[in-house]
Formats: sequence, C-alpha cells, structure tokens
Amino acid sequence: MPFPFWSTRIALALLVWTAPLGAQAGADLAERLFRSGERAYAARTYSEAFETWGQLIQQAPESPFAAEALLRQARHYAEVEAKPEMALPLLERLRNDYIKSPSAPEGLLLRGEILAARCSKPQDLKEAIAEFHRVVDLFPDNPAVRKAHYSLGLAFRDQGLWGKAQLHFTTVLGLDPQAPPAAKARLQMAEIQDLLGDLPGCLKMLQGVKDHHPESSEAMEASWRLNLRIRHRLQKPPLKSLGPWPEGKQKWLNTPTLLAFSPDNELFIYIDDTQLYLLKGTELAPVGPPTKGVKALAFPGPWQISAKVGIVKDEKTILPLASGAAPSGAMLDRWGSLWVGDARNGGITILAADGTSKALPSPSLAALVPMPLGGVAAASDASRTLLFLDGTGQARVTVPYGKDLPSPFRTVTALATDPVGNVAALVDGDFEGVVVWGSDGTLVRFATFKDLGISGRFKGIALDRQGGILLADRSNDLLIRLD
Repeated sequence: MPFPFWSTRIALALLVWTAPLGAQAGADLAERLFRSGERAYAARTYSEAFETWGQLIQQAPESPFAAEALLRQARHYAEVEAKPEMALPLLERLRNDYIKSPSAPEGLLLRGEILAARCSKPQDLKEAIAEFHRVVDLFPDNPAVRKAHYSLGLAFRDQGLWGKAQLHFTTVLGLDPQAPPAAKARLQMAEIQDLLGDLPGCLKMLQGVKDHHPESSEAMEASWRLNLRIRHRLQKPPLKSLGPWPEGKQKWLNTPTLLAFSPDNELFIYIDDTQLYLLKGTELAPVGPPTKGVKALAFPGPWQISAKVGIVKDEKTILPLASGAAPSGAMLDRWGSLWVGDARNGGITILAADGTSKALPSPSLAALVPMPLGGVAAASDASRTLLFLDGTGQARVTVPYGKDLPSPFRTVTALATDPVGNVAALVDGDFEGVVVWGSDGTLVRFATFKDLGISGRFKGIALDRQGGILLADRSNDLLIRLD
C-alpha cells in the first residue's frame, strides 16, 4: 500500500522509532510532532492532536515544543470544553518543569485566571495573585505582563483594596496605552475613581477610553457610562414624567409589583403576585414557574426570592427561607453567594455557593440592591437611613432619610441601582415620590409624585441605561417612565 494511505498512528510510530537520535534529529522530530498535532487540532480532530502532542511530551520532554503542547491542551480544556479543572494539572506541570520556556508566562497567567475564577471568597485569591506576580517578576518583558497586571488589578478590586488595584491598572496603561488590556483597565479605573468620590477623574478616564480605543467595545461601554453620569451628576435636569412606557401601552399589566434590569439590560416584571416575565420589545415572555409572593430578584438567573416559597431558580425550589422571614431584597455577589435582606427580623443572610450560610447584623431592611463593584445599598426604615455596605457588610456610607430634601420621608417602598452605582428609591412620608443618589450617597435628583403630575400605587422602580426611571403602577396596570 503506498505511503500516503498509511494511518497517522503508524506513520508517527515509524517517525518515533529512530534510535539513536542526534540532538538535531530530536529537535526536528519534536517540531514535526508539534506541527502534526497543530494540523489535527485545526481540523478539530482533537483526539488525534492530543495523542500526537502526548507523544511529543513523552519522546522529547526537553523540547520547548513540549511546553507549548502542554499549554495548547490546557487552553483547550479551559476555553473550548469549559473544564478548567482538567487544565490545572497540565499548567502545574508547565510551571514546575518548563518555567524557563517561552510558553511559561502564558501558562502562569492562565493558571492564575482559572484559580481566580474558582475562588469562593476574597482570601482565596492569594494563590492566583501569586501566579500573576510570577509573570510580572520572572518575565518583565513578555507581553503577558500587561494581562497579569490587569488581572492583579481585578483581584485587588475584588478584595476591596482599591488603591492597589489602581496601581496595577495604571501600570497597564504605562506599558502600552493602546493595547486592548489598557481599554479594560481604563474602564475599571473609572468605576473605582467614582466610588472614591473622584467624579472628574472618572469622567476623564471614560473619555480616554473613547479617545484611545474608538473602535473597541469598551468605547461603546464608556460612552453610555459617561453620558449617564453627566446627566445624573452634572446636568441634573428636573425629573419629568413622559407618561406610559412603552408609549401607548395602557392597562396592559395585571398589578405589577416588582421591576428589575438584569446585567444584560433585560427588563423583568413580576405581575399578579404570581408570575415573572421578561419584556421582549413590547411583549411579555414568562420566566420560570409561577411563584407566589416574590419580593426580590437576584442575577444572573434570575433567582426569585419569596417568603411563601423560598429561593426559586430553574423550575425548582433551591432553598427554603427561615421561618418567618420577610425578604426585602437580594443579590448574588462576585463569589456566587446570595445575600438576602429581612424586613421583619433584621439582618442579612449570606448563603454561600457551598451551602453554608452566615448572618450579618443590621437593622430591619425595607429594601436591598447590589452595587456594581460589590456590596449593597440597603434602606432601613427602622433606623431611617440609607446604607451603602461594602463586600463584607460594613457600612461605607450612611445617609439619613430626607437629607438635603425639602421635606423628609419615612419609608422606602423599593430600591433600584444601575451599572454605574446610582441608587433610586420610591419613598413615602411627607416627601412622597422618587429620590436618586450617587454611588457616594450624594443626593442628585428628586421629585414628588405631585410635582410629576402622576398618581397611582407605585410598587416597583428600575433605572435604565439612558438615565430614565421606570415605575410600576399597580393601580393602573402600566409602567411610567421619568426622564
């Protein structure tokens, strides 16, 4: 049978059966094996590629192609098959046996990224941080250093160490202000600057994303974040009612009581104390099973939190709530833990992904919503304060009810946040209407229902990405948009 029809496996066996091999012959064989695996991988015959690369690692373990073969296999498991646990042993071998190879920086970086993604609490980030530091310390001239500094910035941001995070994001800009990691770093820096009270620095950084990376997806993200902040924080136009939204939709909802935008900017509406819907254009699509008494949503999911049923997701009850609990808000944090506020008993219960739970002391909460960089905004009618809590539950900012308003309010009916940290509330009391604060607790916009010329039983509120405010009117079965 002519050679072209031999099986790949037999052909490789004949290639490998060369004894003894000289150094050059061994190097040539290592490259041929690597290229053969590369060809098979490009053709998506992954088993052939992995078998070929396995032979390479066995026959020429000292070759730099062996290190690259390990990295390619690890990337496949992590990025194609979404099985990062299978990538880790390969990356550990790459680190231990091939630390001097050209593939080592990318291997260390990937291992750190996988470890960071698997963390369940901030202190778990230590090993990932160590891998990123190895890239920076051992390979200062390698392009992977930019990504390592960006990953260090994210890790320290997640630990609440914003100063350290900013140092690493700044380093990314210094290494190459035009590279893709620089655009991501600028976005992160802008959000931290705003959280630290530096609004001018935040706006300048967002404009820098648009100027330096005009064609990037980050530039589009920066544009709406910039416009949203300018409208709420600088222009502060008086709130006015634009009437029913979507335009012309009258009496189309049956007692809406809860509104929430997902991180993907999808609007969810809870109706008739029974069913959650997703608004698609101007039509409603049911989400999940009918669930009574939903008081809060948490994303991604969405998770529905009900005192009557418990915590519901994916067509089944995930976990019951404590007896007598009255959920007043919920959020999923960066670590996969669910925070649930309790309006009746006080405190916040944090349910970790591993099934454990802990309680954070706090006054009874009327509402609780997530903040974009971690932590929550919570309203306590008992203490008459709006609380901005960090990722550990400690109060970062406390705002007394009615501060800087023409008259005080006594209760909060509902809270909402947007992706830049603005917080809006439906409030009742001497001041009955809508109030908006910035991420630092500064009052930015407000209006009474009387001033807006609207009336109804407003039970739900949401902030859109254009700076508008949606209200769910239970009495008139519709949504109203303020701008």
